[in-house]
Amino acid sequence: MNILLIDDHALFSKSLEIALEDYSQIKSFKSIQDISKVIPYIAKNHPDIILIDINLSNISSEDGLVLAKSILATIRTSKIVILTGYDLPVYRYEAKKIGSKGFINKNILPDKLLQILIDISNGKEYFSSEVNYIEELTESEKQILQLLCSGCKRKEIAHMLYSSERTISNHLQHIFDKLNVTSSLEAVTKGIQLGYIKPHLL
Repeated sequence: MNILLIDDHALFSKSLEIALEDYSQIKSFKSIQDISKVIPYIAKNHPDIILIDINLSNISSEDGLVLAKSILATIRTSKIVILTGYDLPVYRYEAKKIGSKGFINKNILPDKLLQILIDISNGKEYFSSEVNYIEELTESEKQILQLLCSGCKRKEIAHMLYSSERTISNHLQHIFDKLNVTSSLEAVTKGIQLGYIKPHLL
């Protein structure tokens, strides 16, 4: 297999390369940290598996899921696997929804990782746990939840989103119902657990 890794931590990239270099099944391993070179490289070299981390904050203003979606929109045959430490339900759900072939926690042994990559290369998918969970929040609801996490009150949120307090209250009730919580604090806590509140916002 020819493997491409997109990760913003050079040390992890090198460690993974060393961990996989002894396996005869790995033909080549390439790591890219310049986002502008990713799609041209894929188009030219056609890697069998593309591993992408979710948090690419050191090399990109967008996260790995956005990059994965962009790659798949350009080169539909790409086999993308999310390899990340952010193993949260909303990320697993989103990865599957956009067409990724797998979602793997970075806390995995090389032997197990290799077997999963072989299976994916042979046409299988890998998602470590059930990705069908609660009803998905809308983009507006996600934005309001993130503002709640930042400490904003309903009146402030209404002002920031050019909306009425009643509208914000309605959105909050929908969020509470979907997350099965009864307060803003519980909603923020659940939002963090599920991954709706992004790491850079914490």
